[in-house]
Amino acid sequence: MSAHTLLAEAGCHIQHGCAFPAPGLNSFDFKPIFSIGSFDFTKPMLLAIICMLLVVGFFWAAFRKPKLVPGKLQLVGEIGYTFVARSIAREVIGKKGDKYVPFLTSIFFFVWLMNIMSIIPVAQFPATSRFAFPVGLAALVFITYMYLTFKNNGFRGGIKNLVWIDGLPWPLVPLIVVLEFFSNVILRPFTLAVRLWANMFAGHMLIVMFSVASWYLLTPSLFTAVSGASFIIALLMTTLEVLIQFLQAYIFTLLASIYIQGALEEGH
Repeated sequence: MSAHTLLAEAGCHIQHGCAFPAPGLNSFDFKPIFSIGSFDFTKPMLLAIICMLLVVGFFWAAFRKPKLVPGKLQLVGEIGYTFVARSIAREVIGKKGDKYVPFLTSIFFFVWLMNIMSIIPVAQFPATSRFAFPVGLAALVFITYMYLTFKNNGFRGGIKNLVWIDGLPWPLVPLIVVLEFFSNVILRPFTLAVRLWANMFAGHMLIVMFSVASWYLLTPSLFTAVSGASFIIALLMTTLEVLIQFLQAYIFTLLASIYIQGALEEGH
C-alpha cells in the first residue's frame, strides 16, 4: 500500500504515539490488478497502456480526415506535431529530420503523458518512475540509433562513426577508441533512461513526502501551522513537477533527435 493509504486507514498523527511513516519503495509498488501465471498486471502497466491509447487515439482522430481548414481537434494535433517538427527535428537534424517527426512526436507525447499521470486524480503516479519504462524507451531509441548508423554508413563507416576521430596522434588512438565506444554505445542508452527515471522518481517521492507530512502533522496544536506549511510546499512541488514533466519529455525527445542526427552523419 502507498503511504497515503496507510495513513488514511490508520489515522496516524504525531500526537497518537506513532512514528512518521516515511514513504519509500512502497510508494512505487502496487498489488497486481490481475495475474496470469507468473505475470502480474499492475497499475503502472495500466497507466502506460492508457497513455499509449490516448496518444494513438488522439492523433488518429485528429488526422483521419484532414481538412484544409482544420477543425479544433486537427488544429491541436497540428500544433503538437509542428512543435516537435520545428523545435526539435528541424533544429537538430535539419531537413533530413522530417521523416523522423512521427517517431519523435510519438515519443514526446507518450513520455509527457506518462509523466503527467503523477498529478492526475486517481492515477497519481508517473509510470516513468518505474525504471522498466524509461529503459524500454531508451532501448527503442538506441536500436533506432544503431540501425540508422550502420544503414547510412555501412559496417566500416558505422564503426568509424561510433569510435573513430580523425587526426589524433597514434599513441592516443587506443584510449580514444575505448572512450568513444564507452560513451556512444554504453553510456548513451544508460544515461537516457536514468535521466528520465531519476527525475520522475525524485519528484514523486518529494510530493508524497510533503503530502504525508501535512496529514501526519495535522492536529489541534501548534503542529497545524507546520502541517499547513508542508501542504503549501506539496502544492509548490506539484506545480514545479508540471514543468519538470514537460522538460523531461522534451529533453528525452531532443536527445533522441541528437542521436539520430549523429547516425545520419559521416564519422568524425
